[in-house]
Amino acid sequence: MAGAATVDKALDVLFHLHEAGVAVGLTEIGRALDLPKSSCHRLLQSLVDREVVSRDEHGRYRPGLALLSLGIGAQRGEPVIAAARPILEEEARALGETVFLVGLRHDRLRVLDKVEGPGFLRAAPGVGDVVPAPPTAAGKLYAIFGPSMAATGEVRFCDGEAETIRRRGYALNRDAWIEGLSVLGVPVWQATGAGAKDLVAVMALAAASPRFDQLGESEVAGRLLASAARAGERLGGVRLGAGR
Repeated sequence: MAGAATVDKALDVLFHLHEAGVAVGLTEIGRALDLPKSSCHRLLQSLVDREVVSRDEHGRYRPGLALLSLGIGAQRGEPVIAAARPILEEEARALGETVFLVGLRHDRLRVLDKVEGPGFLRAAPGVGDVVPAPPTAAGKLYAIFGPSMAATGEVRFCDGEAETIRRRGYALNRDAWIEGLSVLGVPVWQATGAGAKDLVAVMALAAASPRFDQLGESEVAGRLLASAARAGERLGGVRLGAGR
């Protein structure tokens, strides 16, 4: 149990440093996590030794570069990312805007991959970040087509909205998550045999709402639906990990 508690504390430190966004001192870390200074120092030293935390010349701490290797390794282990990556790049170039891949992992929607187009907007969030389910296009699609999220009732729809999404095959979030941002998402399906299929990710384009109007909803939807189908074909019979 002591070992598990130490692991939990180490993870708390890593997430705290990530969320801080700047280098943080020992005292501040200990205070934020309610850790004695001596225990916090020992824990940080172990993390520094493994290079998952770095310490600057002023004795302040930030996430270490070893985390980058771990993150890249985690990405490479996701078949849906490998299948979709070249398609995301193609769509970002063609449409000139940010294209995301979002997946449900441990009951949370996370950005699995992201490619920014040459357009002005650099849409948040980043790879690995959690996106909220209720107002987002990805959340709507998972609520309709993903049994685990549908069962929670967390995502609510306007009258007839769910039926419209089922008929069209895509969901649109306009200014509901971030003011001035429009996001259109489409499901990425993986065939599981005997005609069945699983929702394994959502491919989405994010653009400033005026720019989205220029692109046109039908044009964006058509391109992404075709691209998501290609990603599903590339997945083929590859089985996804149990962490879905």
